[in-house]
Amino acid sequence: MPDALVIGAGPNGLVAANVLADAGWSVEVLEAQDEPGGAVRSDRGVHPDYVSDVFSAFYPLAAASPVLSRLALHEEGLRWSHAPRVLAHPLADGRCAVLERDRTATASGLERFAAGDALAWEHLCDVWDRLGDDIVGALFTPFPPVRASVRLAARVRAAGGLRLARMMMLPVRRLAEEEFHGEGGRLLLAGSALHADLAPEAAGSGGFGWLMAMLGQTYGFPTPVGGAGALSAALVRRLQRRGGVVRCGERVVEVTVRAGRAVAVRTAAGETVPVNRAVLADVAVPTLYGSLVGPQHLPSRLLDDVRRFQWDWATFKVDWALSGPVPWSAGEPAAGAGTVHLADGMDELTRFSAQLAMREVPDRPFLLFGQMTTADASRSPAGTESAWAYTHVPHRVRGDAGGDGITGGWDAREQEAFANRVEAQVERFAPGFRSLVRARRILAPPTLEAMDANLYQGALNGGTAAMHQQLVFRPVPGTGRPETPVEGLYLASAGAHPGGGVHGAPGANAARAALRSSRPLRRALARAQSALAGHGFRSAPASASSSEDPGAPGTPGGASGELPRTE
Repeated sequence: MPDALVIGAGPNGLVAANVLADAGWSVEVLEAQDEPGGAVRSDRGVHPDYVSDVFSAFYPLAAASPVLSRLALHEEGLRWSHAPRVLAHPLADGRCAVLERDRTATASGLERFAAGDALAWEHLCDVWDRLGDDIVGALFTPFPPVRASVRLAARVRAAGGLRLARMMMLPVRRLAEEEFHGEGGRLLLAGSALHADLAPEAAGSGGFGWLMAMLGQTYGFPTPVGGAGALSAALVRRLQRRGGVVRCGERVVEVTVRAGRAVAVRTAAGETVPVNRAVLADVAVPTLYGSLVGPQHLPSRLLDDVRRFQWDWATFKVDWALSGPVPWSAGEPAAGAGTVHLADGMDELTRFSAQLAMREVPDRPFLLFGQMTTADASRSPAGTESAWAYTHVPHRVRGDAGGDGITGGWDAREQEAFANRVEAQVERFAPGFRSLVRARRILAPPTLEAMDANLYQGALNGGTAAMHQQLVFRPVPGTGRPETPVEGLYLASAGAHPGGGVHGAPGANAARAALRSSRPLRRALARAQSALAGHGFRSAPASASSSEDPGAPGTPGGASGELPRTE
C-alpha cells in the first residue's frame, strides 16, 4: 500500500504529493476528473486555433511562492511569460491607471491623475520594502508562522507600529482616500482587493489590495507559456519521476476511519485503497467534513462550525477567441496589460459589491479581463487575442438588477443573457469589441463546479477571504493548521491557511504536517496536546521548529518513521 494517498490533483494536491515523494514516501494521487490540474488547466475548447485557460490564468502568488520555487519546475520545462504591463484600470473617459513592474513608471502614471499621488505610491512601496519579505514568509508557512511573525512584528514596530497596523486593517475605500487625491491610485488598490471577495468597505480589504498590488509590481502577473495546464503538467512530471502515481477518473467518496485513524479511501467505483501513513485531502472543507468523513468521527463542535462555513462569491466566466486586439478607448496603456479591471470608478465597485450582498445579479458587473495572447504570444495566431473575463454573482439569487429576469437557475437563456451583459460592460471601455468575437464559451457557476468540485458554484478561493475566516479561523475557529480530528488525515486544499491562489502552501503545509506526525515522539506529543486541549483536534506542537519547517522535507521512509497499521 502507498505511504500516502492524496485526494485531488489540483495544484495543492500535486505540491503535497511532490513534497512527500521528496521525503521518500510512496504516493498515489486520486483525481475525480479525467485530467489532473484542478483549477489550473487549459484547452482549445473555444476555438481550435486558440489556447484558453479554463479557470485561473495569471499567477503572482506562484511567482512569489517559496514553496513552488523549491520544486524547481523549470527543470520540468515550465516557462513563464509576462505582458508588457501588469494590469490596467481604464475609465470611460479614456483615462487609465496602470500597474507597471517599474514602480517609478507606476508612480508617474498616477501623478497624472492628481498632483502628489506619485509620492503617495512611493510611500506604499517603501512600506513594502520594509515588510514585504517577512509578509511573504509569514504567508507561505504553517500557522502560526513563529519566526516570520517575530521578525514581522519587530519591523512593524520600526515602521510605525500601530499606525501601520491600522493601515492594513482599513477598508480599501478609506485607505485609498487617505493616501491618494486622484482616482488612479485608488482604483489600483480597490480593483486588486476585489480579486478576492472583499468589498471596498470591508475591513482589511485595504491591506489585501495593497498586498496584491505590491506582489504584482514586484513579481508581475506571469502566465505559463503555452497555457495554465503547463504548470500542472510540470508538477505531474516531477512527481512521476519520483515514483508517484496519478490516477484520473477516480472520485473518492469516503475516507475510511478505524479507531480514530484514516486507514483507506473508497472510490465511486467501489474500490477500497488502503494507506500506510496518511491521507491528504485537496478537497473543499464542506466536502471533507460533510461527505468524505462520517459525522461519527468528528466532534460536534466542528460539525456546527462547518455549518457556518462561508464560501466566497460564485463566479461567471466567458472565454473569447478574438479576431484582433481589443479596441480599448484608453489605447496602449490598456492594450499592453495582461489583466484589465473594468468598472467606472470606486462608486461602481461599491455598487457592484452591494448588489452581491443583496443577492442581486449585478447590472454592471465588475470584470477581471484577461488578454492572454498579449501575455503569451503562443496562445493564438499573430494579430488575434485569446481573452476571457470573469465576474461574480450571488450563490442564491434573489433578484436581477439588470432586468433580464435571471433567477440563478442558469439555464441556456440566463447564461446567454448574462454573457451579453458581460460583453456590454466590455463595450463601454472598448467600443467595437463584439465585432471581433469569432467564438465564445460560457462557464456559468454550475458548469465551473461540474468541471472542478472544489469550485462550489465557481467560488475561487476555497472560502471567503474575509477576516472572520482567516488565520486561526480558517477553515473554522480554533484550527489554522492542516491537521484534522482524524489521525493521519490532513486538509491540503485552499480551505486551509493561507487560503486561495495558486501557490501550493496548503498542500506543502499538509505534507510537512504528515511528515512530522510520522515520527513517534511527535505523534505522542500531539496526542497528549490534543487530550489536554479537550476539543478532539490532533496537531503538532506549536514551536518555532514545528511551525516553520520551510526547507526540510521530513524523515524519509524507514523503521523510525513507520506508523502502526490498524487492521
